[in-house]
Amino acid sequence: MKILIGYDGSPSADAALDDLECAGLPADVEALILMIAEIWLPPPLDDDSPKKCLANNSSESAKTHGDPQKKVVMEAETLSRYAKERLQSRFPDWKIASKALCGSPAREILATADDFNPDLIVVGSQGRSALSRILLGSISQKILTEADCSVRVARGHLKTEQKGACIVIGFDGLAGSRAAIESVASRVWLEKSEVRLLAVSDPVTPSLIGRFVPPIAGLVEEVNEGERERLHKLAEPALQKLKNAGLIAALLIKAGNPKHVLLEEAANWGADTIFVGAGTAGNKFERFLIGSVSAAVAARAHCSVEVARTFIDRTFAF
Repeated sequence: MKILIGYDGSPSADAALDDLECAGLPADVEALILMIAEIWLPPPLDDDSPKKCLANNSSESAKTHGDPQKKVVMEAETLSRYAKERLQSRFPDWKIASKALCGSPAREILATADDFNPDLIVVGSQGRSALSRILLGSISQKILTEADCSVRVARGHLKTEQKGACIVIGFDGLAGSRAAIESVASRVWLEKSEVRLLAVSDPVTPSLIGRFVPPIAGLVEEVNEGERERLHKLAEPALQKLKNAGLIAALLIKAGNPKHVLLEEAANWGADTIFVGAGTAGNKFERFLIGSVSAAVAARAHCSVEVARTFIDRTFAF
């Protein structure tokens, strides 16, 4: 498994490193820690400017543009090495490398992902400054929307004891939620880890007058019961797959808005991670939909959120 980790030296980024202990990741991992130094380079002085601007996407070239920028790049290199040591101490079997670049964080992370081809990108939920508290709406949002692989928005939490994970998976039976289930089932979890497969339905409700007309009220209830039965049937193979992976799995069906229900249930249960699907990579419409549910959950959850992507087409089945 290959993991790309965006790091900026903030407490949130350190928490994201610590959170990986709760992600069920295997021992055979190749990880790349990427530290981005945001600096403004001076304007080009000759006709070779485009080439020089491209070449400036490295720490060595950025060092030639004055002491303030040199200091920023050197700090980035130091922080990337620190992050590597911190992560290596927790995962001694992992093959870990670190790299410092300068430029736009989201753009550089996505460009590096194109070359590194990770299975998972990990980013923290907040950055280093007060302004960067809105970064989930810019950097992380851009990565969530445009990455071709799964993305984990990590929020560290204090582990008082070694115990099984508590995981919520948003489920609707479509390719995205099946990718989330596949991700969870393929990981290595502690004994007694639990999964709640959460399906959010939109029940039919009769009109005010219809509530007092027995045939109409009965028909509405019949439709809603049929929807619940459909969700139960869709969830059966998913639940079996999770149980075969050694997880305690159960289906929970709730009515309401998926954004709110996922957050409420995860908070009430004290979940460690919410897994949601992002649809099939490459579908522009489904990439837009991530902003309506998955990104909203990632922005507001109290815990880590992993948005799962798969290149498997819609014939994918358990």
